[in-house]
Amino acid sequence: MSKNLTSLQQRTLTGIGLLLLVGTILWLDNFFVMWSFLGIIYIFAFYEAMKLFKLVSPSAYFWAVLLWIFAYVYPNPDDLFFLVAIIFGSAIAYLHNFDKRLILPFLYPISGILFFLILYKDFGVQAMLWLLITITLTDTGAYFIGKALGKTKFSDTSPNKTLEGVFGGIIIASIFGTYIGLEIAPFWVALIVTFMTATSSVFGDLFESYLKREAGVKDSGDILPGHGGMLDRIDGYLFAAPMMVIALRAFL
Repeated sequence: MSKNLTSLQQRTLTGIGLLLLVGTILWLDNFFVMWSFLGIIYIFAFYEAMKLFKLVSPSAYFWAVLLWIFAYVYPNPDDLFFLVAIIFGSAIAYLHNFDKRLILPFLYPISGILFFLILYKDFGVQAMLWLLITITLTDTGAYFIGKALGKTKFSDTSPNKTLEGVFGGIIIASIFGTYIGLEIAPFWVALIVTFMTATSSVFGDLFESYLKREAGVKDSGDILPGHGGMLDRIDGYLFAAPMMVIALRAFL
């Protein structure tokens, strides 16, 4: 049946389904449910990253799953990346034939997804909603303003993005996203955090475009009809979530 739908129809239906699913997860506001939901994203994103980096290592999946299970019980998930770095450094020093590139999918996307969990644990479901709305406004604003006013290419990495669209998306997200953040932070803090988060999301999207160019692929995967892979859907969040956590810790 999906073959009979246009790309736009597939994208719309998938988007509505994702919106309903994410809305339900946020409404439930339960740590185990959130951890499980993020865990599904985590595994698919890790798999796609392994393909983008052209890596083959069944043991890497074991360590990735173990790390996520540990993140459920460990109070500070952001510490876990340093644990991974220590283990990898030790393996490189001890096993001379160890593939150093295996650290890459633990850098991207795993470290970013760990910050999703940190954001929820430390600042609650309202912060997750703040993040979601900020990135959605950044993407949507950039698309429509870019279509209407865009003339200046933003980067060779992503030729379809325009400077006008990027600035427009960040401004719209900063204006409206700030009001969501008022539940957590004072106005000026919410504005700064929203601006930093929106700006980071632009470069998160750009970074994934760079990886796909390097790998010679259009999409990171095909799990989401009309949207591509999991990384195609969460790329902006992988830079934005760490930035929001860092900014909130700095200013609150």
